[in-house]
Amino acid sequence: MSIVDIIQNEAIIAPGIYDPLSALIAKRAGFKALYLSGASISYTYLGMQDLSFTNLTDVENALRRITNRVDIPIICDADTGYGNEDNVAHTVRVLERAGAAAVQIEDQDFPKRCGHLPGKEIIPAEEMVLKIKSAISARRDAAIIARTDAITISGVDEAISRANTYREAGADIVFVESPGNKEEIRRIAREVKGLKLINMVEGGKTPIMDFSELERMGFNIIIYPGSAVRAVASALENLYRTLNITGSTIAIRDRMLDFSQLQDLLKM
Repeated sequence: MSIVDIIQNEAIIAPGIYDPLSALIAKRAGFKALYLSGASISYTYLGMQDLSFTNLTDVENALRRITNRVDIPIICDADTGYGNEDNVAHTVRVLERAGAAAVQIEDQDFPKRCGHLPGKEIIPAEEMVLKIKSAISARRDAAIIARTDAITISGVDEAISRANTYREAGADIVFVESPGNKEEIRRIAREVKGLKLINMVEGGKTPIMDFSELERMGFNIIIYPGSAVRAVASALENLYRTLNITGSTIAIRDRMLDFSQLQDLLKM
């Protein structure tokens, strides 16, 4: 079943993943789709911020490793598509062959920045429309998700206008990044047509809201793209600090999988 088919019937949470282990754990938790975050690849693969340091090859390699181990639909973040409309077509073909069930592209200019960082710039809407049409022509079955970062640059009216323009251009799902308050979220839910995705980032610009409330508003996919990395980073900080100070992991043993539990998780 495709992502579009799934969300026609029910709203879903798609948690962020970044490698096969995180994907296996998320699948075990019972999610119906997962979100491969470009930011999380940058954080974990390079140890760097989401500032366009990763490229198509990095994302393709991460995606292939994940789809080799899990058969759950993966939404793949492809940043700006790594260039113009011709590059976008190539990106969609590469990521679909690597197993993406949906490919997300955005209207930021290159080099892009995390949607919750300042200093972003956006391309003209007409240029993004060309990218969307190119992505649709190149895909076989993958859904195309079009994201706009206009809200923090040009305001919510422009962001809503762009989202509807991208929907009219053929995007299957649209995504207004980083609304700053609940009223902006409500307006996006009311005024953006078609299937909609919203992003929850702990400590980001958008207030964290409960799934049931977002579902009632009309959002179809709620992503938590970097939550896993933030949780893992916190757990590792605690582990390494405890080990360094106490000389063992005894004090935090109950917060770890033991050897046999990990082996059970990794079974083929």
